[in-house]
Amino acid sequence: MPNEPTIRAPYPDVWHNCEMRFRPFVLSISLCTVVGCSSPDESPGNGAGSSIGPVALTDELTLRPLIERGDAERSPAVPEEREALWNDGYGEYEQAPAWPHVTHVIDASKPPKPGPAARRLTRFVHLPDIQLTDDESPARLASFDFAELTTSAFRPHDAYLCHMLNASVRTINRIDIDEKLDFVLLGGDNADNAQTNEIDWLLRILSGKNKVECDSGEDDDIVDGPSNDGKDELDAVGLAMPWYWITGNHDVLIQGNLVVDASQVSKATGTDPVGGTRDWRQTGGPVTTNMVPADPERLPLEPAAVLAKVADDGDGHGLTADIAKSGRAFYTFDVPATPLRFVVLDTAARTGGSDGLLRAGVVNDVLRPMLDEALADEKWVVLSSHHASSSLGDGTGLGGTMHDDALTTAEFETLVAEYPNVVFSIVGHSHEHRARVMGEATSHPIWEVMTSALADYPNQMRVMEIFDQDNGWLMLRATAFDFSVEGDEVADMGRRLAVLDFTSGFGEDGLGAADERNVELWIKAPPGL
Repeated sequence: MPNEPTIRAPYPDVWHNCEMRFRPFVLSISLCTVVGCSSPDESPGNGAGSSIGPVALTDELTLRPLIERGDAERSPAVPEEREALWNDGYGEYEQAPAWPHVTHVIDASKPPKPGPAARRLTRFVHLPDIQLTDDESPARLASFDFAELTTSAFRPHDAYLCHMLNASVRTINRIDIDEKLDFVLLGGDNADNAQTNEIDWLLRILSGKNKVECDSGEDDDIVDGPSNDGKDELDAVGLAMPWYWITGNHDVLIQGNLVVDASQVSKATGTDPVGGTRDWRQTGGPVTTNMVPADPERLPLEPAAVLAKVADDGDGHGLTADIAKSGRAFYTFDVPATPLRFVVLDTAARTGGSDGLLRAGVVNDVLRPMLDEALADEKWVVLSSHHASSSLGDGTGLGGTMHDDALTTAEFETLVAEYPNVVFSIVGHSHEHRARVMGEATSHPIWEVMTSALADYPNQMRVMEIFDQDNGWLMLRATAFDFSVEGDEVADMGRRLAVLDFTSGFGEDGLGAADERNVELWIKAPPGL
């Protein structure tokens, strides 16, 4: 298979010796603390089975591109233009100052001092929008990648997302060693195209199923040799703590918009990529609309089949066989020895369209009883879903069907306000760090917290901690972090391509406002509970 030497050559052994050759002024020791570097006697490769050193969260150190974001004159989807961007340094990054935590109080008052029995109730990781992608699938729409419009149709790092996720797993496990985590909460859009192979890759990496090769069609080798590109086999170590499933539109819909039907099944498992897909039989993996090798493992799954796969994996990750049969992942779980209960909502529209959808029947038959039970049990509720309240719609949009009984944003926020024990909502979908007041016009506003996507810049996750301050207040602290690439030059390749995507002007900017990245969010504790 042809190589892509211009992608690998600029830093053949940068992670071997921690010498940051791409800019002499970068402090190599400090940067190694953030992203991780292998020691001189370590061999190259994905290194996923090895231990890594302590991880610095972004309240200690951050990373930033060395080049300012461009104006989308050169497309990363075109191999020659991507090569030129690479050679001009668009994938390079450096250490940057820490992001301090910014305090926000729900009523804009000053938070009181913690009481004598203040305690942390839980510490977990929020990991939304992984979007593991079979970038060679005929069901892709890579020809429709346009800056500022459809930036997720093509990502130059698509082929590296499995290795980036595996590096994230190793990083989370190291954070857990440094200070205990209770669980990992996914955020939906875990896969990109509702395909069997994407879901299988996800489960194998998160649960630790040894060797995983995220490749489809023919056996591709982007760079000659093993353990040096995104199509090569990786060692999946698996998360060391429980993880919980959240359903996103990309998990159950083709390209996050179209219902899985016979025509979509035929397209995905066939050979004709009418919307454009990558062809790694050619140098640089250009987008092609010519025939590509078929693969039955690309079979798109209907929602119940997706959930059945998750429910059958390990402890089910919050799902049971009955939940899977229902085709909708509504469920709850409690944090032991605390009053916290997580209420998980499934907001993916089964009739198509990328916006969130909550229909009255599901709300009355499923969601309300869950909230009623939590209130009766005197639990403090944390909602979690893929879509933010502002992303709820009526089912219309590309590939969707209108539903007259769909809850609007205002109706959903009014519903939540009926339950004074609901305190936070944790969401994804929009690929941006956010911390906003939800239901500001209601009698009971709460905090809605969104984490940026692993799939898009800045390719981060968040550690979230919830505290009972023993003074009538609760506080949620959210701290973003980068995945470590210690001993893993393939994951670093993915990060650099993601940085290139961003700095080229084509990729998304998920940093969010400076005061919404690392935050401490205060809200009054539910009265009488």
